[in-house]
Amino acid sequence: MIIDSHQHVFWHGRNDQELIDDMAANRIDHSWLLTWEIPLDHDDKIYHSVLNPLHLRSDGTHAGIPLSDLIKAYEKNKKKFTIGYCPDPRLESAPELFEAAVKMFDVKICGEWKFRINFDDPCCLRLFEKAGELKCPVVLHLDVPWLSNPDGKREFQKNWFGGTIQNLDSALVACPNVNFIGHGPGFWRELSGDASESSVLYPNDRVTRGGGIQKLLEKHNNLFADLSAGSGLNAINRDKEYAKFFIENFSDRLLFGRDNYGSELIETINELELTKSAKENIFSINAMRLVKTNF
Repeated sequence: MIIDSHQHVFWHGRNDQELIDDMAANRIDHSWLLTWEIPLDHDDKIYHSVLNPLHLRSDGTHAGIPLSDLIKAYEKNKKKFTIGYCPDPRLESAPELFEAAVKMFDVKICGEWKFRINFDDPCCLRLFEKAGELKCPVVLHLDVPWLSNPDGKREFQKNWFGGTIQNLDSALVACPNVNFIGHGPGFWRELSGDASESSVLYPNDRVTRGGGIQKLLEKHNNLFADLSAGSGLNAINRDKEYAKFFIENFSDRLLFGRDNYGSELIETINELELTKSAKENIFSINAMRLVKTNF
């Protein structure tokens, strides 16, 4: 059995039926559909080409991947999908909006959280605590606000989300009863102990042992991670020897996810020749531990 724990719908030029077809082609039994709410002040036109044109606002900004699109797909394929939702945490009503979505639409995941706010901002912690109260894991996208250039100076990254791994650590400490699932380039680059020195979002050199992700997983039992998107795939491919060690050691905390279409991650995981138990954990068991799935 395979559960895709990080997926979206009506994006990259494909509708909900085309997602179902792609799941069937890759023998994926179930997918978590996640929203991506884009506030007016967080919009960037570089994302527009992969999003649903129906949600372009009159001012030229894009609303992202709203809950309404997920519900449309879910209503037609309830056995294939579990729904996630995350409102803008800066809204005073964010915790109440999330709780309403859980009660009205059977939302089971708070995600995807993808905002230009530090994870440990008080407004975020309010939302996370509500998600924990409702037994919903939180899917976090991390993209760092700074990268070191070749001269060793910091360069600002305008499309940052969540802050730094230190902000993530702070949120994990503040919300010990909330299960968090890390994801994104800023998260997976921290697989290596020299991440702070790297000048690229997707480093391809060998991993230096003792990276920030390993330390956080050892420190916090409430941290999980999904292997989705180019960032998760790159983390595996940059150093397959270390990737096998890391995945085997943390197989009870890692989830399969794609954040797109295709079979590349499935093939890459299979190439690592992991133990049967590790593969079962990653492909389905961990997801089912975190979220009750309706097949």
